[in-house]
Amino acid sequence: MIRISIDSKQKPYEALIEQGILRSAGMYIRELLPDSKRVFTITVPRVRKHHAKALTASLRDVKIENHFIEMPDGERFKHMGTVEALASKLVKLGADRESTLVALGGGVVGDVTGFLAAIYMRGVKFVQIPTTFLSQIDSSVGAKTGVNLKEGKNLVGIFNQPEMVLIDPDVLLTLPAREFRSGLYEALKTGVIREARIFDFMESNHDRILKRDSAAMEWLIGECVRVKAGVVSADERERGLRRILNFGHTVGHALESETKYKHFLHGEAVAWGMIAAGLIALETKHTDRDTLERMVAAIKSYGRLPKVDVKARGVIRLLTRDKKTVNGKVHFVLPVKIGEVEVVADVPERAVMKAVDELRKM
Repeated sequence: MIRISIDSKQKPYEALIEQGILRSAGMYIRELLPDSKRVFTITVPRVRKHHAKALTASLRDVKIENHFIEMPDGERFKHMGTVEALASKLVKLGADRESTLVALGGGVVGDVTGFLAAIYMRGVKFVQIPTTFLSQIDSSVGAKTGVNLKEGKNLVGIFNQPEMVLIDPDVLLTLPAREFRSGLYEALKTGVIREARIFDFMESNHDRILKRDSAAMEWLIGECVRVKAGVVSADERERGLRRILNFGHTVGHALESETKYKHFLHGEAVAWGMIAAGLIALETKHTDRDTLERMVAAIKSYGRLPKVDVKARGVIRLLTRDKKTVNGKVHFVLPVKIGEVEVVADVPERAVMKAVDELRKM
């Protein structure tokens, strides 16, 4: 088992990574939350179909009663209406202040459940059990929770630490190929921003990763979580270092919003956002062509991305509403070299326009 500590000032916790850990989730929940009698598992129908039996059995073994509550699947349902509907279901099922929520699903489920846990009866405990590669290496760690508004992504939310994160690489075997690849782009992001050996590993182990080789996946998940844990432990509230995790997300979030969350999976939008950041970095002389080309080649090697068919002006409009905009200035995370990025606030609008136009041609 790989155990990684997240040293949060609000509440330290651990991410546990092991093949088959879903089947023993109840034991870990009982160990950490000995007084828990009932848990309420938020999930989506497809995930429930594949993984409900294993989770329910593990909870039953330690005499914890479990209730499943389903929410609609997809980024477009990550809004306040979904939170209100889930809260109403919790009330009807008798969930109280001593209840524990479990997020069983991808990043949307984790974000919504964490936000709901923070506000339901002014706060209940919750556990993350991420079932997509993207959520395993990124969104389940770091305590960012929240929902989207029609004006932009993640504009309503709160930092809320889970009690623990249980990561089972085996659940990735049931993940559709497109969703699996979507998470791989976020892993490449981790390599670019902080740890070149992750990027190198993904370049040289391309076939093993796409085949979801268990040893390769466990190593990759562990290294990505280790990087995320180190960054968020050093900068819990995103005042400085943590901003590097937004690499690819500035333009990526705008692409998602502009297409109403129906065209791109999150990781796909981030992949285009990374390419855009690379093009901007080259244009503004923050990086060299070799770094850009290596990054683009690695992204393309993991699958074809959905076409970018949005107007550059629409992207610019959305950027001004982004959470990363401070005093009217959009902050971009730009690559310097593989393993190093820089946060830049004075990017000319023409450079952004040119980058988005280039994505359309690609």
